Amino acid sequence: MTGDGTIKVLLADDQPLLRMGFRLILEGETDLEVVGEASDGNEALTKAAALHPDVILMDVRMPGMDGIEATRRLSALDSAARVIILTTFDLDEYAFAGLQAGASAFLLKDVAPEELVHAVRLVASGDAVVAPRVTQRLLETYVRGARPHGQSAPQPRDPLLDELTPRETEMLQAIAEGLSNAEIAHKFFLSEATVKTHVRRILTKLHLRDRVQVVVYAYESGLVVPSNNPDY
Repeated sequence: MTGDGTIKVLLADDQPLLRMGFRLILEGETDLEVVGEASDGNEALTKAAALHPDVILMDVRMPGMDGIEATRRLSALDSAARVIILTTFDLDEYAFAGLQAGASAFLLKDVAPEELVHAVRLVASGDAVVAPRVTQRLLETYVRGARPHGQSAPQPRDPLLDELTPRETEMLQAIAEGLSNAEIAHKFFLSEATVKTHVRRILTKLHLRDRVQVVVYAYESGLVVPSNNPDY
């Protein structure tokens, strides 16, 4: 964020009207500033390098380079910008691919204005996951779909997990379940400040960017087994 606490946002979508709508919503807030717009993934990368946004609203389907590849390249460059994937429906394989590529969250394109503003602030803070249970539902759907009959395939244990303390391992499980900092604090009888400290240590030890990447990691590494119930 800027020195005055303003969150800089880059809009990446090939639909000018959608960009205009998001701009009007975001710029109605005193702490949010739209610093640029892009109509495809290549332009998003160029604008991100030049404008240093805090958050990028990234459409998944754009001509040329799509939002997934753009997100993947931003992650590879260790960009400080956090990406929110924009999609048309919640159980979208592209949204799942976006989370795998390094996005911090995803939103539906018909999101309510107040939810859009709230999501941008949450992702900029790095302390929360947007709609954690929807994210969990998305992950369960596609992780289960990748495994025969919903069964968990044996996964080699990541050596980085041995760096976690027993308490941090418990926290990792709680984050993967979609619990917020407040819910984790209540569950383990801790202060939210202590929970935030544990979360930061987990991110550092596992080389992850934010909480939603912890959730993705937990599912892909087999630490969390998708439920056998296909209905939500």
